[in-house]
Amino acid sequence: MTREAKLLQNFREVQTALAAACNQAERRLQEVTLLAVTKYAQDADVLFFLKQGLIKHVGESRVQQAFSRWTKDEFSAFPTVKHLIGHLQHNKAAKAARLFDFIDSLDDLETAQLVNRHVPAGKILRGLVQVKLTNRDTQSGLPLEKARELTLQLRRLDHLKVCGYMAIAPQGATANELKMLFTTIKQAFDEDFPQGGERYLSLGMSEDFTIAIKAGSTLPRIGSKLFA
Repeated sequence: MTREAKLLQNFREVQTALAAACNQAERRLQEVTLLAVTKYAQDADVLFFLKQGLIKHVGESRVQQAFSRWTKDEFSAFPTVKHLIGHLQHNKAAKAARLFDFIDSLDDLETAQLVNRHVPAGKILRGLVQVKLTNRDTQSGLPLEKARELTLQLRRLDHLKVCGYMAIAPQGATANELKMLFTTIKQAFDEDFPQGGERYLSLGMSEDFTIAIKAGSTLPRIGSKLFA
């Protein structure tokens, strides 16, 4: 099997799994946007999906690495919605504000204010607040209640539009534990981001995205399942 055939097979398997999860949850597949996590992917693989028109939303975790990739002519030729899914450092805020369309990992008011100041004229940058689901010190994000407090503060910014939550599931959690965690966030999401407005709930990665879809995720982050 060629590399291109393997990538197409990967994509079809992901789409089939997404459709099945939506069907089980009685949701429309159109409610879900696939966020392709390209941060560890080879350029050739990413370009293949872009040329096939199969991915539109892409996720990167490091600003400098993303800047090096997506400012190349061969990549910038394709219309993509770029998400920063990794922790944002203060000294990268200005560059991130220029390159990305979404910052999915907001967990600090000062950083968000810094980003807001550097958004180019005429651009509205979308932001998701990251909810922390583990006690690990290395995990970014905020406990749910503090995430909700930050959301209220971010609504005062003029160039950074907060429009949802993102969370990374704890390693080793059971399916039932994940369902409970995801459902709790979904309830807060529905209260804080009512139907009718622009809203995104980014739950689920390659290993748990079907559980996340059933819980209400609209923006699953899938990398290894696509690029294996």
